[in-house]
Amino acid sequence: MENFLSNFLTVGEQVLVLFLLILVGFLCNKAKLLTKEANKRISDLVVIVVTPCVIIKSFLREFNPEMLKMLLLALLIAALSHVVMFLFSYLFIRDKEEQKKRVLRFASIFSNAGFIALPLQEALLGEIGVFFGAAYVVMFNIFAWSWGLCLISGDKSKITVKKILFSPGIIGVVIGMILFVASVQLPDVIKTTLTHISNLNTPLPMIVVGYYLAESNLLEALKDKGCYLCMGMRLIFFPLLALGILYLCGVRDAIFVSMVVAISAPVGAMTTMFSEKFGGNTILSVQLVSLSTLFSMVTMPVIVALAQMIA
Repeated sequence: MENFLSNFLTVGEQVLVLFLLILVGFLCNKAKLLTKEANKRISDLVVIVVTPCVIIKSFLREFNPEMLKMLLLALLIAALSHVVMFLFSYLFIRDKEEQKKRVLRFASIFSNAGFIALPLQEALLGEIGVFFGAAYVVMFNIFAWSWGLCLISGDKSKITVKKILFSPGIIGVVIGMILFVASVQLPDVIKTTLTHISNLNTPLPMIVVGYYLAESNLLEALKDKGCYLCMGMRLIFFPLLALGILYLCGVRDAIFVSMVVAISAPVGAMTTMFSEKFGGNTILSVQLVSLSTLFSMVTMPVIVALAQMIA
């Protein structure tokens, strides 16, 4: 119990930092310091530039066959996790309104693995946490730009191999894998530049989430049973299911904690990005992202602390 409380406080402190950064974004919105267009550009900057740099930086280590084996295991876990979440979302999330149903399903499946999980993985586990977290981001991007895109838009023709292979997260992992396997030592000036850009991965995404939080009507979402079901699956059911299965399968240590962190993160910001771009229910997506982020301030410390205790 003492270890659990210690882990809970450690994770809670990190999540509180994220919450305070979200508050900055909220206040920037209210003070008119950020516009919707500026916030969108910040999101693009994080997705296209910052996240790939974080992933590449995590791969800058001497090649180790055992680490490669663990990375492949992380990729397998991430892939199977998304498949299981897809199946459960289709079984349990139903609604008469087609657009709403699509957004609720997407939101339950795709966590904020890049914006919230990666900073927390780095804070709790260091670069090894990001190393495994990058594997989850790879599968996140593959599934988001294939099944996820089809789910939001209802149009299978939008799925292309090009969109999947050239998504920023995949590009970052490919570059990182090449550097890792070849044991390439980058010049210090390049590594320092990567570090400075990577350091933006915590504050900028949280400010984006805070901006959306100020735009949303949370009271309306709190009256919707569908939102509760979606967030219950995203924040509690899927993380605990993953924790239990991984533990029973003998997965332990950093990879275990890193995967649980990724799966326990709130609704992904990509839910809003895809909804806005491909004709989904944007208002509902903003409510789900914002509200689940608030609730995750309680659920993530509990679940991640439990994972750390039994890892």
